[in-house]
Amino acid sequence: MLDPIETPRKETQAQGLTAANLEAPGGLRHAFFVRSGGVSEAPYAGLNCGFGSKDKRDSVAENRRRAAAALGLPAEGLLTVFQTHSPDAVVVETPWAPDDSPHADALVTAVPGLALGVLTADCGPVLFADPEARVIGAAHAGWKGALTGVLESTIEAMEGLGAARGRIRAAVGPCIAQPSYEVGQDFADRFVADDPENAAFFRTPPGADRPRFDLPGYIARRLYAAGIEEPCVLGRDSYAEEELFFSYRRATHRGEPDYGRSLSAICLEP
Repeated sequence: MLDPIETPRKETQAQGLTAANLEAPGGLRHAFFVRSGGVSEAPYAGLNCGFGSKDKRDSVAENRRRAAAALGLPAEGLLTVFQTHSPDAVVVETPWAPDDSPHADALVTAVPGLALGVLTADCGPVLFADPEARVIGAAHAGWKGALTGVLESTIEAMEGLGAARGRIRAAVGPCIAQPSYEVGQDFADRFVADDPENAAFFRTPPGADRPRFDLPGYIARRLYAAGIEEPCVLGRDSYAEEELFFSYRRATHRGEPDYGRSLSAICLEP
């Protein structure tokens, strides 16, 4: 795996982390945004970009405007989808209003000036780019989407726009890490039944009775098996790093009624 470069944005605006293999010449911009720089209040404190949360709509809209501005775009240039943990990818040619977002879990485009965004709160955000073909993609890869093919769907959709699989770069952003991701044995059995080699992504700590799942490692393996060489994994734990990331599982364990959504986005410079 490549070592990521983490680049904080200015304190006065939305801030994000960046991946080394997406810092390519040719007009790419991207960020795995953290909670800093937003206007939402607890339990969404910071840069909650999910209209699907119960946060104030005006706050979410302002947070998204700030995130788009950090990428050098107007608010209407930031696009996300209605995520359903599916393998479905959509090709983006023109922007849409938030209420008209298609149901899908990945987006691809060759159109400059459109930021493709995915929202996560423990699931894996994956950003893609073929800098030579100027084709980009973004995927929301929770365990179900990753298992059922959302990564492969994204790559295939990018190829349909002229990308070459051997040139595509991919980076896996902050998501729940193995030490924080306790699962049931039936969960592990489902993955092993799909591919016996998936047993490598489950580990039961000493004294524990339930395995832990390595979601970012599994995503990286799927990417590599799909022909993406050296995917970058940022290695940040959304559950453990509360000051930086939102977490569905952390909120559930605390009995909190809702949670924020972190944004990861990529665009071609206009």
